[in-house]
Amino acid sequence: MENKIKKVAILTNGGDAPGLNAVIRAIVKTARTNGVECYGFIEGYKGLLNNNYVKLDLQTNASGLLIKGGTIIGTSNNTNVFNYKVVNEDGTVEYKDLSDVCVQNIKDDGFDCLFTLGGDGTQKSSRDFSLKGVKCIGVPKTIDNDVAHTDQTFGFDTAVSVAAEALDRIHTTAESHHRVMVVEVMGRYAGWLALESAIAGGADVALIPEIPYDINSVINKINERRSRGKEFSIIVVSEGAKPKDGDITIKATLDQGAGLDNIRLGGIGDKLSNDIERLTGYTSRNTTLGYVQRGGTPSAYDRILSTKYGCKAMELALEGIFNVLVTYKDGKMSYVSLEDVVGANKVVGAASGNTKESNIRKVPMDCDLIKIARDLGMSLGD
Repeated sequence: MENKIKKVAILTNGGDAPGLNAVIRAIVKTARTNGVECYGFIEGYKGLLNNNYVKLDLQTNASGLLIKGGTIIGTSNNTNVFNYKVVNEDGTVEYKDLSDVCVQNIKDDGFDCLFTLGGDGTQKSSRDFSLKGVKCIGVPKTIDNDVAHTDQTFGFDTAVSVAAEALDRIHTTAESHHRVMVVEVMGRYAGWLALESAIAGGADVALIPEIPYDINSVINKINERRSRGKEFSIIVVSEGAKPKDGDITIKATLDQGAGLDNIRLGGIGDKLSNDIERLTGYTSRNTTLGYVQRGGTPSAYDRILSTKYGCKAMELALEGIFNVLVTYKDGKMSYVSLEDVVGANKVVGAASGNTKESNIRKVPMDCDLIKIARDLGMSLGD
């Protein structure tokens, strides 16, 4: 059967993650093998709106990408073209649905398929575009590992490895100074990164968004260790963790436009460290790992996983399977519809993330990691 796909476009949207370039490389290589031209929109959906794109050539700009961090075509995490913030000449602000401009750009450019590399917000917009007739294929990207219907997103393994190495280094300082050391990691509203980092780094306490913590439970664990002669403790806390009868700690509330997650998380590590020192008198310090977790060279595992995702995405396009998300489930590459990915979050242009309609993948209480942490004697703050 003749291949009907001749020209495709890729965009990377949301926060960067190790492995993005490896996915681009895999798509481009698989496309070349099948006689398909590849292009990349610059800075995610912003580039799609502005029709700003470049050809991806394995001889020039798409060469040597396997080990390169970040994304060669840039990204944006503050662009919702279905509810785009526009500042008028008189200074007034209004929100406009500019998605039809994007659809027309895709038609005028002659792209047969749009690959959307990103997390839940990116895939929500991808689904919304699919309703307008755009042939989309999503590839799940986030170090938070919280995209629905896939067991692991690329970038997560690298982030866990970086956090575990940081915990190894924090450990020596904690032991030398007899301190309680808190390490705040990313993860937004899911605790996968904190939980796996804590297990890999030998932490004593892991606090995740799925289990609101009791500060007294945390202190009891610290005191229990001291009673056994362990005068230091290591605590990993997810940026989205919150105390019982409390709320998440917000670093800033942004004004990036309706339909976006305008909450910037951060600060729970400092809060927790200060609370421990105030309530116990023990010296406590916090280290927030921040963007170091998602920068730099991807791990070998993420290079392989990214390559699998990219090849599978292009294969689906060649097979004529669109409006789906590539998934990694039970050790096999597969796909689900973008409708399944957004779940109950059906309204076009609606925000993704921390809403009751969102379909992000959180840590279930029957997860093996929860049981392992408890078997190891790790406190989860409950």
